[in-house]
Amino acid sequence: MIIENLYFYLVAVPAVMLYGIAKGGFAGPLAIIGVPLMSLVVSPLQAAAIMLPILCVQDIVAIYSYRNKFHFDNLKSLIPGGLIGIIAGALWFRYLSDDLIRIFIGMIAIIFVLSYLFEKEDSEPTKVSYTKGTFFGSLSGFISFGIHAGGLPFNMYMLPQKLDQRILVGTAALFFAIMNYVKLFPYYLLGQLSYDNLLTSFVLMPLALLGFFVGYYLTHKVEEKLFYSVAYICLFIVGIKLLYEGVANLL
Repeated sequence: MIIENLYFYLVAVPAVMLYGIAKGGFAGPLAIIGVPLMSLVVSPLQAAAIMLPILCVQDIVAIYSYRNKFHFDNLKSLIPGGLIGIIAGALWFRYLSDDLIRIFIGMIAIIFVLSYLFEKEDSEPTKVSYTKGTFFGSLSGFISFGIHAGGLPFNMYMLPQKLDQRILVGTAALFFAIMNYVKLFPYYLLGQLSYDNLLTSFVLMPLALLGFFVGYYLTHKVEEKLFYSVAYICLFIVGIKLLYEGVANLL
């Protein structure tokens, strides 16, 4: 059983804490590291299955904590797109190479951050776009299905709008809550919600909730400019990491 594997917990504990901090609203892109980190000792699909019940519990806390801070104009396009992405992920994700997915995500992250660095500071915030929202929502749902890393395309669409950070986090909380609860059904059909996986999720749950409240505290104590700077730095670091791992494993 995984619960008896010490090496698993050496990577699972920091991974779950990072997810919690990101769910709490601080440096959301940190969450992308979670499943790849746990995949060092278990398969990516099993790592994602262990994390899913934890994320579902965190989602309830996140929605309550950021209630009345949802940007519904964005959610109108993000949610339908996300559902399309989950369906595509359920059908195709298990047939794709993990390394190709790492390279794809890494390249997008790096290009996105570089474009931000060369952007003028006084540039106007982007506007809500149904087309872009549906596209990035579907990409988010697809990636989220496999490695719970849908925050990357979500942030690529939302960050340039320069919304208040609590509105951004609240919108993310509601969007990913819907995505995660929808994912329970295909995960069940794939046989990933086993007794062993659910028991491991239960053991890790307190750390996830602790991480959430740490992230929630930091969100309310750190100024908005620093918040966005940390988010972009995390995006870049994760992008480099994923790109390097994907290329190195293919060579």
